[in-house]
Amino acid sequence: MRTRWARAQLDRGVDPDFRIDQRLGGHFSFLLLGDTGEGDASQYAVVPGMLKAGRDTSFAIIASDVVYPAGSGNEYGDKFFRPYKDYDAPVYAIPGNHDWYDGLSGFMRVFCDAPGLPPKPDRGLRGLLWRRPDTIDEARLAAARELRGKPSQRAGQPGSYWVVESESLLIVGVDTGIRNVIDKDQTAWLRRVSLDPRPKILVTGKPIYVGNAYKPSELEEGGTIDDIVRDPAHRYVAAIGGDVHNYQRYPVKVGDRVIQYVVSGGGGAFMHATHTIRRVDVAGVDEDDFRCYPLRGDSLSLYSQLYARRLRMKWIYLTPDEAACVTSKQVGNQPVRPLDGPVRITRRMRWAARLLGAWPWPMRLPVEKVFQRHLSEVSDWDHPPFFKQFLHVSVTPQELTLRCLAATGCLPQEQEPPVEDEVRISLS
Repeated sequence: MRTRWARAQLDRGVDPDFRIDQRLGGHFSFLLLGDTGEGDASQYAVVPGMLKAGRDTSFAIIASDVVYPAGSGNEYGDKFFRPYKDYDAPVYAIPGNHDWYDGLSGFMRVFCDAPGLPPKPDRGLRGLLWRRPDTIDEARLAAARELRGKPSQRAGQPGSYWVVESESLLIVGVDTGIRNVIDKDQTAWLRRVSLDPRPKILVTGKPIYVGNAYKPSELEEGGTIDDIVRDPAHRYVAAIGGDVHNYQRYPVKVGDRVIQYVVSGGGGAFMHATHTIRRVDVAGVDEDDFRCYPLRGDSLSLYSQLYARRLRMKWIYLTPDEAACVTSKQVGNQPVRPLDGPVRITRRMRWAARLLGAWPWPMRLPVEKVFQRHLSEVSDWDHPPFFKQFLHVSVTPQELTLRCLAATGCLPQEQEPPVEDEVRISLS
């Protein structure tokens, strides 16, 4: 279906290299948010900091899952146009798996102004069970578009994958769909675009490194997308993916250079726990070089508070200092923040951490995987702190600066979004 969408766009006369013409010079900046569109308090909590940090940016990118739960074009009003109505620059997007549950119809209509695809019979079990795309209420969509109707906000992208060119850098967005596989047409396009001699950032719906694991998107014809990223001739300096709802950064040494692999999915949806991430050692990345937000201890403390209330078991609750010591003991590092005083890890604290997936059980029980895949998803809440985040990226001909900014829903973080991580990457 992705191939059909791309070929239909080419028939409509879009640029054959799927370029977005931003007319950027050597100096510019942009925002990047991932997994935004639930339309609830946690999404709107990101907006004040985003507007302040994005005041002079050239554009923003949403990387994965623009609209939950199924990407319907009729839900973009409250989940896209209204939250970002005051952001005075274009917004481009890469679809996530949830956007594909609508057959990409809503996404393509909103971002590419594309008419629906002609129906094609889908026989078998999938044809019987898979949901049909919603019929878009055009009047409702037109009214929603007026919320971002200024000329400076108008954006048009050629397809579900694209490239933004500048004098200093190429930003290459790829569509990983539902199955995390890149089709042949998109692979050929990606190989062609990657031959450009300028440095590049990859933006993808699925991160390549996440949760101390390596999960590169497969190419339909064999190999992985990371084979293209790692090729020194292609000059990729970073690969940023959404899908997982927190922030993680893995500086991976590839030959004589370092590629920054980033997870940035904290733009609004429920938070995936970080306290389930064990000591990092994937691809030779040292634990001390790994970064995440929220910190493991803050993640554990917050979830312990949530489940202490839900299960009416007060003993599960771990204070921020207790949780920081438990997670530091587990991964073998020092607490990132200074503690108020010495903390002794007790049996109660260890059992609380086990129940929440932050401490191993005596027997082999994959509790942390259950927590990551299921309990985080059903643990959504609509009150601060939210531990959301977004990226601010500054580009010059010599250097790219990537900053992870926090959004909690609390007033101080709205007035001055704190920088939770910063990395500078040479482009020369």
